[in-house]
Amino acid sequence: MPRRGAVRSAWLALCCAAASVFLLAATAVPAAALSEIQREELPAPGGTAPADQPASPDQKATPPEGGVPSPEPAKPAEPANPDSTSPDGKQEPPAEQPATPEDSEPEGPANDSGGLTSPRVDPNAPLPEVVYDLGKLPEPVRRMHNLIVEACKSGDIEKLRPLIGSGDSATQLSLADIDGDPVAFLKGLSGDSDGQEILAILEEVLDAGFVHLDAGTPQELYVWPYFFAMPLDRLDAKQRVELFKIVTAGDYDDMKQFGAYIFYRVGITPDGHWSFFVAGD
Repeated sequence: MPRRGAVRSAWLALCCAAASVFLLAATAVPAAALSEIQREELPAPGGTAPADQPASPDQKATPPEGGVPSPEPAKPAEPANPDSTSPDGKQEPPAEQPATPEDSEPEGPANDSGGLTSPRVDPNAPLPEVVYDLGKLPEPVRRMHNLIVEACKSGDIEKLRPLIGSGDSATQLSLADIDGDPVAFLKGLSGDSDGQEILAILEEVLDAGFVHLDAGTPQELYVWPYFFAMPLDRLDAKQRVELFKIVTAGDYDDMKQFGAYIFYRVGITPDGHWSFFVAGD
């Protein structure tokens, strides 16, 4: 018995060892099969194709049956304005839009940077010196002044003709170009057919005080009346009386709204040239 028990024990040990070997072999086969399924049927991470078959740019990865499709790669953002992209790919700032006429500030009706005949009014500047003494005028200016006044007193408008001159050096009689004879033009401005009203206005203007402007510059002028260079809202009572010798109270109110004296004015250069006799803005 002891011998048979020893053999049985050995056999059982052998059987156990064989069973262990069989179980190990049986379990190894399915593990290898599952591994092969994972390699051949499951998609690679990110939807990329197998290494032996590269995907084309237009080909999308096919998700596994019943699986969740992988997201498509995001497209690069396009610039807001394709035309504003520089050749190197950088976004250029939009070009500034030109200002429209509505955006620009309107110019004031009277300023000291206009033409020689434009009112020279700067409301923030000190008031100009008003001069009444004709003896302070340079001799050529005083001579021309006196000749114009004598022609006005004569009542004959033709006596202004040699003083007006002709060609490019002729006296400016309008803010616009005039056609034809200058004396005939002055007659047309007058309320009477002989031009005597315009002579009276011209004489009255030259009887007022004057101002000396732009001294020492090519634009230097002696101008009558001095209201040409005075803010109307800064005239005192005495000066308003002098103004009403030339214009009416209604004209004065209108010109205050405009911002400057725009009735007839006379300009004479330092060398005695009668530069202008004009009205308007």
